Amino acid sequence: MSKSLYETLGVSPNASADEIKKAYRKLARKYHPDICKEAECEEKFKEINAAYEILSDPEKRKQYDQYGDAMFGGQNFHDFAQQNFQGGVDLDEILRSIFGGGGFGGFSSGGFGRSSGFGGFEEFVHPDLDIHAKITIPFRTAILGGTHSISINGETFDVRIPPGVKNGDTLRIRGKGKSYNGKRGDLLLKVEVAKDPEYERIGNDLYKRIDIPLKTAMFGGKVKVDTLEKEITLKVPKNTKCGQKFRVKGLGAMDRKTKTKGDLYLEANIVLPKVEELDPELAKMMEEKLPGGENASV
Repeated sequence: MSKSLYETLGVSPNASADEIKKAYRKLARKYHPDICKEAECEEKFKEINAAYEILSDPEKRKQYDQYGDAMFGGQNFHDFAQQNFQGGVDLDEILRSIFGGGGFGGFSSGGFGRSSGFGGFEEFVHPDLDIHAKITIPFRTAILGGTHSISINGETFDVRIPPGVKNGDTLRIRGKGKSYNGKRGDLLLKVEVAKDPEYERIGNDLYKRIDIPLKTAMFGGKVKVDTLEKEITLKVPKNTKCGQKFRVKGLGAMDRKTKTKGDLYLEANIVLPKVEELDPELAKMMEEKLPGGENASV
């Protein structure tokens, strides 16, 4: 069990008022009987509240810093309070006798409602004000970023989409949740990215299939390729095969954590000309000279 009120709240004797308040709220959330259902939680919660009642009051804290646990007969506050609880004595009365003034303002050893007498536990336990919803965004917006219009609770507004967002990501829109006691929650949007007819995303890399004329594939050359960001010129080496992939660095999707981009892979689709469209002499020569199996007999 804690040896001092500072240890009860898990702070140092030099802690500021804000640090003490922050530590108290964290512990109060954890041990409040409405949340923690174990038997010792109510007892622990009373101890936390008692420590905060003393340390949050400058005068009471000054007295405690001067005399320490000697104020409780040399015992730590937990043991001191437990002995007095056994006799049914009001804890508020105990503190009033030690420090004077109003004590806990109604916190007693008998009964335990939702309000603790410290302004009410509602100060830090309140309804969940966040709204959870799903949003489907175009593939290109997910890769490049932009805005997407949505309607929630009769309100229509634009949501900013960061570059690189992917399926399953959650976007938090501040202040677009439910309202309660002058406070407003957030809107949490779970993202679904629509499929794209041209692109596929794997990790942070993008894949696209591009057509390459037979002549360019055989003898090499250049082809123009539209990407999501810009038009590029791809140098195609001779003897390029169908399905061969070309890597274009840095034209993939943004990684939202590392702020680095993946790559774009272009897969070659060799486009064969129709025999009927070839020059007759070229077609005859190709038929005779190109390597391959025997002509099918008619």
